[in-house]
Amino acid sequence: MQVSRRSFLKTSALLAGGTPLLAASMQAQSRGKAPLMAYVGTFSSPLRDVLPTQVDLPPGNGRGIHLYQVDRSTGAMTPTGVYESGTSPNCLAFNAAGTRLYATNETDRVGDGNEGTLTAFAVNRSDGQLTLLNTVRSGGAGPTYLSIHPSGKFVLVANYFGGSVAVLPILADGRLGAATDIKQDAGTAGPKRATNPPQGSFAFSGHDRTHAHMIQADPSGHFVLHADLGLDRIFVWKFDQGKGVLVPNDTASVAFPPGDGPRHFSFHPNGRWCYSLQEEASNIVLLDYDARNGRLAPRQTISSLPPRFAGSNFCSEIMLSGDGRFLYAGNRLHDSIAIFAIASTGDLTFVTEEWTRGNYPRSFNFDPTGQFLYCCNQRGDNVAVFRVDRKTGQLSFTGHYTPVGNPSFIAFLDLAASPRPL
Repeated sequence: MQVSRRSFLKTSALLAGGTPLLAASMQAQSRGKAPLMAYVGTFSSPLRDVLPTQVDLPPGNGRGIHLYQVDRSTGAMTPTGVYESGTSPNCLAFNAAGTRLYATNETDRVGDGNEGTLTAFAVNRSDGQLTLLNTVRSGGAGPTYLSIHPSGKFVLVANYFGGSVAVLPILADGRLGAATDIKQDAGTAGPKRATNPPQGSFAFSGHDRTHAHMIQADPSGHFVLHADLGLDRIFVWKFDQGKGVLVPNDTASVAFPPGDGPRHFSFHPNGRWCYSLQEEASNIVLLDYDARNGRLAPRQTISSLPPRFAGSNFCSEIMLSGDGRFLYAGNRLHDSIAIFAIASTGDLTFVTEEWTRGNYPRSFNFDPTGQFLYCCNQRGDNVAVFRVDRKTGQLSFTGHYTPVGNPSFIAFLDLAASPRPL
């Protein structure tokens, strides 16, 4: 694995000769302040040894982690290199200081259990380039999501194919240590048909076994939540920050209707509401969150699709605007991002939906200012850029596409911001 010098030289030649106005713009930005960087994780090798129900079968068009410089005024992305990796670094997370990057390697196969791996990188704060620190086992097969605990001392990982979650310590130099805890999900998988599917839907993906799909701490860091799509549950754990261990909570989980398939969830900035996105039912559930006891209570269910939609759809990503006024949900096959207004009670009202300008939007993310939303169209092999209307929450396409093979995840790092100590 190494940074691609060829791609860097190609980009330099393009800027110098083919697009002088763009080159001048980028040079002006670099003179003003350090760049805003974007990092796109990709599927860089085909998924292997998968179950018949697996719906994501990317051919592996990516090349690893693709790096871009972002134009702060237009949202356009200009390539600055690739960290070559053939193990599908499909999910990325920066530490709070912006000096370390952590990536899942979903298609890596290590040991008798065919475990996936996680990789730690050091970030060059002058140009954003990456240097490998180390790679360790993820505690299960097919790691598909990772997050950093608010303490900054641990990485949390969900292993989709292994049906497990794990805690890995972040060492003093930013490298990852061996897992301090691994929890294997157990239970009976839900039915092949969701309880609340869209009319005419044949969506069926993860209800054959356990599938841990996301893991994240609550805002306080006292509890860790993880969604298992196959078991139709979000589990809640107490977190022992001294040992890096997940301890069963008094209320261990919350159940969703059988077959609906919770995939991702997102907390409101007030910490009192949690929104869960169901992959096979194509809906969003609002849950009240008791932060003192780590309890979730469902209160509202609303479709992620526009009225009168019929057919199959697989939900993907869910995010809230920074001010907590709007919620965004990704729909694959319908290829849209649904937009909802959040009332003072936390309830959702459908506003509209925006076509993603590509096939199979796996995830999306806001730039650090919240001015732009970037959508990773996995099967469309591009990232599409949208401007965000802060007043209405609506999205307008900027006209900017960035070609990248099988994009899975996009993360941002503002190198103009002063790094905090490790």
